[in-house]
Amino acid sequence: MDDGSSSILYDLIKERNSIESPPALVSLQNLYDALQIVADSLEANAKIVRLASSLDNKGNLSKIEVKLRDKIQLLQDQLNEKLEKEVEASANYVRATNELSKLKDRAIANSAEIDRLREENKRAENNVAAMSSRLKMAEHTASIAEKHYVAFKDEMATLQKENIDLKAENTQLVNRLVSEKEKMMAQFNTMNEMNEKLQKEISLLRSMAKADREKLNNHNDGDNNITNSGDQRIKGGRMWGSGGVIVPSTPKHVLNAHTNEITSIRYDPDCTNLVATASSDSTVKIWDTGSGKVRATLRGSSGQPMLGVDFCSDMVIGCSSDKTCRVWKSKTERMVHQLAGHASKVTCCRFLPGAKEVLTGSADRSFRVWDIDRTTYKNTLTFRHGSSSTCVDTSSDSLTAVSGHLDGGLRFWDLRSGDRMAEITDLHENGVTSVMCSPTDGTKLLTNGRDSILKIVDIRMCDSIQSFSDTDFRTTFNWSASTYSPDGNYVAAGSGTSGKVFVWNVVKNKLEKKLEAHGAGVESVAWGRGGSNGQQFSSVDKDGTLVLWA
Repeated sequence: MDDGSSSILYDLIKERNSIESPPALVSLQNLYDALQIVADSLEANAKIVRLASSLDNKGNLSKIEVKLRDKIQLLQDQLNEKLEKEVEASANYVRATNELSKLKDRAIANSAEIDRLREENKRAENNVAAMSSRLKMAEHTASIAEKHYVAFKDEMATLQKENIDLKAENTQLVNRLVSEKEKMMAQFNTMNEMNEKLQKEISLLRSMAKADREKLNNHNDGDNNITNSGDQRIKGGRMWGSGGVIVPSTPKHVLNAHTNEITSIRYDPDCTNLVATASSDSTVKIWDTGSGKVRATLRGSSGQPMLGVDFCSDMVIGCSSDKTCRVWKSKTERMVHQLAGHASKVTCCRFLPGAKEVLTGSADRSFRVWDIDRTTYKNTLTFRHGSSSTCVDTSSDSLTAVSGHLDGGLRFWDLRSGDRMAEITDLHENGVTSVMCSPTDGTKLLTNGRDSILKIVDIRMCDSIQSFSDTDFRTTFNWSASTYSPDGNYVAAGSGTSGKVFVWNVVKNKLEKKLEAHGAGVESVAWGRGGSNGQQFSSVDKDGTLVLWA
């Protein structure tokens, strides 16, 4: 290396050191100083070499000079190598400086971020301090509230205990009061029931007594009329109408009255020599008891059996399985009303005295009273019961009705209010088929039952006082009717198996007669006061036969 290049290198290094003199470059400065010393040594050697070269030109070099030259060359190579390393180290230093500058910028930015985060942390710490203070206040408030809550809880527990004790005491008082009240009410209800029952029995007995007096008067008037009607004789020499009640003995007329079974038969209570029959052939017919001829044919719904009939002067009613009851004028055969309102078949019907009202009973377990005295009929009263009715009868004063039911009992009704006045249970087994008030004694009733027993019931005792039966007598139809004689001294009924008619003497309590004229089971019998011809007793059977007895 010549002096010029060494000088330039030195100047560059100095200039760099003047610009950059951080503590990290102290080692490089020391290295430079060492290299400077070597360079000075080399430069001295170079001068020697130049001197030797000049001498060499003058002659051959000695071996020492050759060695020195080689040594100088070696030192020169080492110097060049170190310089190259130094240049490379400088380049690395520049790069490191740039990286350091970037790191400084980043450190400055990080320092700013750190300052910002410190400010935020300080604010957060302030907030935390404030929240801690508020938390302490809240904890203090909660502690006070908890103490109040515990106090309130203890007070509430005390109040609840007191309330439970008061409720228990109140319950005991209420139970005691209710028990005492129930006892008082039970006694009061018992007294009311007894009083009501007694009042109803008194009313029933009064109405029955009144009916007895009226029927007795009517009966005496009828007997006088029959006696005064003249000595009218029939074939065989028998006198009709002059002897009061006539016990039947022989058939006067045997008529094929209907094409199907006859379910009911009733005499006109006005003694007009007429009798009405109802049949399963859907018709009701009016018969002349003297001639045995049909006077009128009244038709119901086709295919619907007529189950009951009643007769009063010119008015006739017939109840049907079509849930209605029809009202006809017998002379014109014109239907004037069709009473609709029941929910099931109508099983029985009766005129109330005066023929201005009709009483009907139905399998829908109700009775209805109908006003038929106007152009448009009206259902004026309905009373219900717990068993289907099969039969009904009324007192002559129209204040009381008695009904027979499939449960074997009788029920007594106030026709003014619809109230049940009394009840007799289990009078017959398997149902009551007919009921009839005594024509002479308002305290007596005649019933027939499916147990094939006729019974006379004393209303005052609410029990049967007399029974009639026979080994040949069987009641086989729910509508099998029995009857009193007009003077109340006889009862009669027909057997549904043998076709015989049985007449019992009530006074003597024995079977008076067995009458035979039917070829089929007898379903119903009737015993009227008799008209001008004196005919009083009739029976009908399952084949549709009507027998008018003499």
